[in-house]
Amino acid sequence: MNMGEVAFWLFALSAVAGGLMVVLARNPVHSVLWLILAFLSSAGLFVLLGAEFVAMLLVIVYVGAVAVLFLFVVMMLDIDFAALKGEMARFMPLGLLIGLVILMQLGIAFGAWTSGEGVVLNDAPAAGEVENTRALGLILYDRYFYLFQTAGLILLVAMIGAIVLTLRHRKDVKRQDVLAQMWRDPQKAMELKDVKPGQGL
Repeated sequence: MNMGEVAFWLFALSAVAGGLMVVLARNPVHSVLWLILAFLSSAGLFVLLGAEFVAMLLVIVYVGAVAVLFLFVVMMLDIDFAALKGEMARFMPLGLLIGLVILMQLGIAFGAWTSGEGVVLNDAPAAGEVENTRALGLILYDRYFYLFQTAGLILLVAMIGAIVLTLRHRKDVKRQDVLAQMWRDPQKAMELKDVKPGQGL
């Protein structure tokens, strides 16, 4: 085996192991760390495929932002893991059923899979003509521009919908009233006290 094959198997095995440990780890912090390993291994596989731009996006966006955000949220939230595990035990049969259905779908997909050797993509430029970053930009922002913008609008609507659904007006939270601060009377905002010696307020 040459060095490329060794690197492929190393990245592939670490990605699969990281994905399994994300699900099997008992501590959520450890799960996020295994998720970061899976992302880095996937980025290594993209580098081996010659897609350096996608690999750097994976590292910067997913490892540098999403996974670190998950880590901070998990570490900062006060979660009762005993109650959480009790809730998980209630839904274990449903989870096993969904996992069985997914495994059956994967078996059907891999059973019907055939190699795509000799397939030529008309939309993509030839491998030696332009760099892969420029080729990706030409495809996204030229041929599939409207679909790309539509995907962005769908994500924007989903984000706004999630904010609207989770927005709750809490009365016990102190909020800033800008108009009340601007219209306050300085004469009534302060009160002078004549404190005598030896006497507290």
